Amino acid sequence: MLHPPIEPFASGVLRRPDGAELYWETSGNPQGRPGLYLHGGPGSGLGPGGYRRRFDPEKYLIVGFDQRGCGRSTPWAMDDLEHLDANNTQSQLADIEALRAHLGIERWLVHGVSWGSALALAYALDHPDRVTEIVLTAVTTGGRPEIDWITEGVGSVFPEAWSEFAADVPRGTRVVEHYAALMRDPDPAVRAAAADRWDAWESTHISLDPAWKPGPLNEDLRVRQNVATLVTHYWSNDCFLTGDRVVLDRARELSGIPGVLIHGRYDVSGPAITPWRLHQAWEGSLYLIVEAEGHGGPIEMDLTAEAIDGFAQGGA
Repeated sequence: MLHPPIEPFASGVLRRPDGAELYWETSGNPQGRPGLYLHGGPGSGLGPGGYRRRFDPEKYLIVGFDQRGCGRSTPWAMDDLEHLDANNTQSQLADIEALRAHLGIERWLVHGVSWGSALALAYALDHPDRVTEIVLTAVTTGGRPEIDWITEGVGSVFPEAWSEFAADVPRGTRVVEHYAALMRDPDPAVRAAAADRWDAWESTHISLDPAWKPGPLNEDLRVRQNVATLVTHYWSNDCFLTGDRVVLDRARELSGIPGVLIHGRYDVSGPAITPWRLHQAWEGSLYLIVEAEGHGGPIEMDLTAEAIDGFAQGGA
């Protein structure tokens, strides 16, 4: 079960060499087991801090940060299009390592949700000696098949909405690449309209989740545009996890790192085949499917808290 809400006991800004400034916060027990939270998106940010409730505050030093270009980190991606190419998975992994060193942490449990799970996996593959355990919820790996499904394939489930979403995409062009280009258009009106259509499509394909409510995912217009800028940038580049960096191709390297994969059966945006394949390749991982939920519902979050608590007690 989730723990009671808490507030951070410290926060700050980590300045990176390329000019990015990353907001970070720590909560829980300053002497506890370090646990890092990686939020979804890309571009969603930490939000109001509900992630803290998944960690026992008496046992964990809980670390969260707004990934570059979003949340309380600056500059926002939509305001710094000139340097958008510097915002990529490799720079994010370097950010995580810089934050770990800044906070004086040797090793930590890494917890990621949605896009955060792909980032957690990429981090663990690059820095296995820095990861004690991994807990992933609403699992993604950032692979092209997942991106093509969520932007094109799932249109077979929602043909009416998809036909409107993809109406202006030139034949032979990937939908996500078309939207990534629109989000870099010099005309602010073009970017705003594209962000609205992107948000409407994302709201559609998560609508099989029992907790879904009609309406935009992001009510704030600037947040909506910033999220669309980052998501299309990452997805059009296959999350910068290509060639010898494809996560599922490397999943066997995770053997020896305890991991828990928690996923909803109704997650049509990211079907359960992804965590299932990851589990099959990752010796020592635990696969938990929640039959009644979609993309990160309350049961999944309770299971996430239980898994994180279990590691603090010596087991999953």
